[in-house]
Amino acid sequence: MGAGILGLAVARQLAGSGARVTVLEKEDRVAAHQTGHNSGVAHAGLYYPPGSLKARLCRRGLGLLREYCAERGLPYVECGKVVVARNPAELDRLAEIERRARANGVPGLRRLTADGLREVEPHAAGVAALHSPRTAIVDFAAVARAMAAELDGAVRTGTAVTRIRRSGDEVVVNEEFAFDRLVVCAGLWSDRVARLAGDSPGPAIVPFRGEYHRLVPGRTDLVRGLIYPVPDPRYPFLGVHFTRRVDGGVDVGPNAVLALAREGYRRRDVRPAELWETLRWPGFRRLAARHWRTGLREMYGSAVRRAFVAEARSFVPELRVADVTPAPAGVRAQAVDLDGSLVDDFRIGRIGPVITVRNAPSPAATSSLAIAEHLAEQAALD
Repeated sequence: MGAGILGLAVARQLAGSGARVTVLEKEDRVAAHQTGHNSGVAHAGLYYPPGSLKARLCRRGLGLLREYCAERGLPYVECGKVVVARNPAELDRLAEIERRARANGVPGLRRLTADGLREVEPHAAGVAALHSPRTAIVDFAAVARAMAAELDGAVRTGTAVTRIRRSGDEVVVNEEFAFDRLVVCAGLWSDRVARLAGDSPGPAIVPFRGEYHRLVPGRTDLVRGLIYPVPDPRYPFLGVHFTRRVDGGVDVGPNAVLALAREGYRRRDVRPAELWETLRWPGFRRLAARHWRTGLREMYGSAVRRAFVAEARSFVPELRVADVTPAPAGVRAQAVDLDGSLVDDFRIGRIGPVITVRNAPSPAATSSLAIAEHLAEQAALD
């Protein structure tokens, strides 16, 4: 269930093996949330611990995604990416990213000097960088729509899941649908739907809004491809970065602030019951106790464009406040464990005939076709 790119990829994989599938989606369209609000980056596998699900499925998924887009005439642009060490203190972290990337088999990887960085991205500045030429940009919503079209009417939009129960060998949903197997790919609602299926209370989804700005048309030449800073290893977020889009625009962002609703794309989107559910989760309270200073800084910076731009200027110095305008935000479904730790890897559970995807943030879109293979194998197990 769930008609984001992951749910659709799973349904397509199962249908291709001869299964009869139905996709249940609460919205009136596919790709309504994370799939339709992400940065459009097809990741090459730089950051992920070797051997993790993210590392294995991202590398496999990138190749499958490239083939899928080529076969269907969908945009797939290998614009490349640089990860910039802004000062000597970040060189060790850059070296660790390079170690992971090489262990993961990321192709074409190059370590750049400051001069080499300027050859790839003339307006970027740093003491060193890592260049991944095979990192690409795509339109994930278009990919999801193509997958839905392949399913030939199997997607039931406007169908929110409110009840799941076992009845013998079947799984009954909403007292209307009966399945031999059920795969939960519910994104921002994955914890709630997993609990309906009898899965454990944790981890819980904590929604983080990522707010973006966009370069004004006359300043998109500041960026050729993708420019990222060396990320803070304490968080699964990659920091404010520059992302070229397939339509030619360039986004700057995101930050990461607590969303006040699971689908809280705007600051004024507040749902008290959902916010209270987040605040009372013991894992969130432990997370907040550790990182409240960082959270306040992110919230303050998101409210002041000048502070937001100052962060981006640390590796693209020519950027000015007048160069950016607000852009649409996204919401990341970040799973948080009971002990307050942010779940980093993909997390998949199983309760009999029900498979639950409990954590699938970036690079889940890149990895979707490979995750679908993995879940289809799990679904085939008795």
